[in-house]
Amino acid sequence: MTSAFISTIKLFGSKFCSNEIACAFSTRKLEHIGTLQPLQNKPKYKTGQMFLHKVFAYRGVILFPWTVNVYERKPEIRTPQENDVRNLLKNAVPDIRTYYQVLMDTRDTSSIAMQTEAVTFLSAADLGMGNTNVLYTIPGIDYVAHEDIIPYTSVENAPLQHKLFETFLKRGANEELYATESFNNWQSTNHTCLELSKVYLETTKNIQVTAIPFFLGFKKSRKSQPAEYWWRYCIRVENLGEASVQLQERNWRIFSNGSVQAVKGRGVVGREPVLDSNQPAFQYSSHVSLRSPNGHMWGTFCFEKEDGEQFDIRIPSFILESKSLKSCDLNNDV
Repeated sequence: MTSAFISTIKLFGSKFCSNEIACAFSTRKLEHIGTLQPLQNKPKYKTGQMFLHKVFAYRGVILFPWTVNVYERKPEIRTPQENDVRNLLKNAVPDIRTYYQVLMDTRDTSSIAMQTEAVTFLSAADLGMGNTNVLYTIPGIDYVAHEDIIPYTSVENAPLQHKLFETFLKRGANEELYATESFNNWQSTNHTCLELSKVYLETTKNIQVTAIPFFLGFKKSRKSQPAEYWWRYCIRVENLGEASVQLQERNWRIFSNGSVQAVKGRGVVGREPVLDSNQPAFQYSSHVSLRSPNGHMWGTFCFEKEDGEQFDIRIPSFILESKSLKSCDLNNDV
């Protein structure tokens, strides 16, 4: 395929060919993987739909749609004080959008600027008792906004590589992919552990931060201490401008039980990602535990421009909510 048929989208690690052909790009070669399909506004994409991620450029397949409340903080709203974050969020009017629970292709995860996203959980054996902080993960499961889905029809014999692909999906008579009974049982059994209900957005100086919290459950102490409640939070930082910037420092505020804990450190998850026109976004997940069933978090990231000038961007405030959560064992039957 000649370069006349290749057009580059503002992505890193991937290129898309003409509007009829989808291609995946590695450091070695450009591969033909299928035919692009028209983008859909409505209805939702179905389980089994193959797609390319618009921002992170990995191959994936849709497993399950979630209807989500999206809270976007407007630039004119002041940075909240510690005592009014919860009221501000409660009074906000959400935008209703669709996000998808997806499987990521393991062939692509090593070349994208994000952690290999994973569902994290406390096993059934650990929930409600014990004093160990053991978290289990199933790698290669991400949550993707509807607008980040680029659908395509695969021409590959093995359209996606993931250890759960054949467990969760099967081909029908028309060669389309459908959910297996194993997937439907797994999704139904672990629905509350997998559920995505709220997404938080805020943009400062052309840097957009997305925060998505997931409640994992709680562990009772064997002694008189309060139970320990756990959450995973997924953070995506995206440079919407043209100038290259580097994430230097994180500053978090975590509120619970009437007090605020400050957490400060270099970079995020051991990295200081550069966001530019070639690699505009970075995504990672981390965890937080509280001796309280509810709390909230907010903070700032310090960025540095190429000329050395530093500036802060806001991390959207998000609520850490507990809920009635039966024990989940996501490894069962997978």
